[in-house]
Amino acid sequence: MSDSNRVLRHKLTGRIFHWTTAACFFVLLATGLLPIFGIKFNWLTPHWVTGLVLTAAVILHIAGAFRARHVRYMWVGFLEFITTLVHVFSVLSGKNARASKPGKYSVAQKVMHFAAIVVVFTAVGTGVVMMIGIDTPFWERDPYFVSERTRGLIFVAHGLATLLSITMIMVHVYFAARPEKRYFLRSMIGGWISRRDYEDNHDAELWKEESD
Repeated sequence: MSDSNRVLRHKLTGRIFHWTTAACFFVLLATGLLPIFGIKFNWLTPHWVTGLVLTAAVILHIAGAFRARHVRYMWVGFLEFITTLVHVFSVLSGKNARASKPGKYSVAQKVMHFAAIVVVFTAVGTGVVMMIGIDTPFWERDPYFVSERTRGLIFVAHGLATLLSITMIMVHVYFAARPEKRYFLRSMIGGWISRRDYEDNHDAELWKEESD
């Protein structure tokens, strides 16, 4: 396929962030949950080290998104949200309504992204506080940094973020595997989508083509 038939969707830095985050999530879930199911191993060190890697990746991603002004692609406009709701209710009522083409990301993808922000920030924020209570090469633990009650709330929030992340991963994988959505998965590997997918599924006025 020639370059004229390809449209850049994800730059290399974005793809590296995505797969780094995915790897971090799986390591964190494995090291955090397997001991609960009776699989004993030295899980604590790889857990907090991976947590630091995820924290660094998120910070770099936020800085890069604001610098490149990609935040605008993730913002859900009021009219866009209302139009999507009207379409959903039309479909549920049995009408054969045709949805308008989105820009780079659909409303569902944007909502998923904001949900991921809440989950990741909760997991990272509570994880950092929990790290103060363990010994690391960088500091000695301080078990009295927070009160017992606060520590309990932090553990609950961290566990809830874990459960929500499992649900989000399942939803993410399910939609990425659907035949009509697989071009998203291909773009997260190679970086590009075909021009036909671009023209059939996206509004060129809302998503201008980018250079690599």
